[in-house]
Amino acid sequence: MLTEFLVQWGPNPGWHGPHGGPGWLIGLFFLVLVAALIATVVWLAVRGRPRKRSAVERAKEILAERFAKGEIGADEYRERLTGLG
Repeated sequence: MLTEFLVQWGPNPGWHGPHGGPGWLIGLFFLVLVAALIATVVWLAVRGRPRKRSAVERAKEILAERFAKGEIGADEYRERLTGLG
């Protein structure tokens, strides 16, 4: 369907579309438009995914939460944080 459209509006012996305009330019415009739409959809799909955290990052978050709640003291927090890396 897209190729038929581009062939219809694309370059012909007179470099004009069926209505006397620059058909090749319109075909190029629509090709760039379709490429931009596909790139946008891919970008949004990749951007929308939550990034995967490593086990060490998650362990550090849990440790920080426990410290913030007062479940562990500052010394134990620092000791365990050093152990994680």
